[in-house]
Amino acid sequence: MWLPTLLKSIEGDLQTAGLRLSAEDIYSVNRSSLKDAIVLFGGGCTAEVISGQGLILTNHHCGFSAITDHSTIENDRLKNGFWAGTKGEELRNPGLTATFIVRMEDVTDRILPMLTSATDEPTRRELLAKAAKSITDDAIAGTHHKAVVRPFNYGNSYYLIVTETFRDVRLVGAPPSAIGKFGGDTDNWMWPRHNADFSLFRIYAGPDGKPADPSDANTPFAPRHVLPISLDGVQAGDFAMIFGFPGQTQRYLSSYAVEFVQGMQDPMRIGMRTASLGVIDAAMASSDRLRLMYADKQAGISNAWKKWIGQ
Repeated sequence: MWLPTLLKSIEGDLQTAGLRLSAEDIYSVNRSSLKDAIVLFGGGCTAEVISGQGLILTNHHCGFSAITDHSTIENDRLKNGFWAGTKGEELRNPGLTATFIVRMEDVTDRILPMLTSATDEPTRRELLAKAAKSITDDAIAGTHHKAVVRPFNYGNSYYLIVTETFRDVRLVGAPPSAIGKFGGDTDNWMWPRHNADFSLFRIYAGPDGKPADPSDANTPFAPRHVLPISLDGVQAGDFAMIFGFPGQTQRYLSSYAVEFVQGMQDPMRIGMRTASLGVIDAAMASSDRLRLMYADKQAGISNAWKKWIGQ
C-alpha cells in the first residue's frame, strides 16, 4: 500500500514486476497523469474516467442509492436497469459528487513541531486543528479547490490533500439487479464472483469547465486524463495494481486488537445486523413499495454483515 506521491521510491521494483508506466505517469502535479482519471465517487467509492466527455465507471453497489432514488413501482430502474439513450435522458442526482485529487503533500514537518507543547489529548487536537487550518487555507487561497490535512501511520505522518469536487453527476446506465447484484450476499465478498457489478455516470461542469451546481447550462466535463480501455483481454503474468480510495486499513493491528475484533467486536456487529435484516427482509418481501423504500438501507447493512462474517 503506497501513497501515489511515494511511488518514485519503488518505481524500479514496480517496473521489474511488469509495470510499463513511470511513477510520473501515475502521479504528477505538472501534467496529466493516471490520478486525474481516478475519482472519489460520492462519499466512499472509486470511479474511473473512461471518456473525453466525463463518462465515469463505478460499481453497481456504489451507484445503488442513486439508481434506487430514480426507481418507482411503475418504473423500477433498480430491478430492470436503466440506459440513457441521449445526454438529455441522463438523470441528475442531488448531493452526489465526484472528487479528483489535485495534489498531495507531506506536511509532517509542519505539523509535528506544533504538537510538542501538547500536555493532553484535547490540547493536542486543538493545536492540530489550528495547524491544519493554516496549511489548508494557504493551499487553496484564490482557487475553487478544497483541502484537508489527514494523519497517516497512526499520526506519525501528515499529508495535505487538495481536491476538486464536481457537484453535477448524472446517471447514464446500470444493468438490472439480477446482473449487477447477481449472487446477492451469498457471493458478496467472495472470489471468484461472477456478476456485472458496474454502473455508469457522467460528470458535468459549468460553462467555464469548473464545478457548478446542477443546471441545464452545464456541459459534460472535459477530463485531464482518460483511462484507455483494452479489448485484448489479460494474459498470465500481466502486471496488475489497484489505484483508488480504500478509506482506511486495519492491516497493522496488534494481535490483541485482532483477538478483540474476532472474539467480541465482529460477533456483536453480526448479531445486531442479523436481527435488523430479519425485520427488514421480511418487510421488503411483503410488497414492492417497501422493497424499494428499504433497498438501499438493506444493501448497506447486508454488505457489512457479510464482510464481518468473512473476517
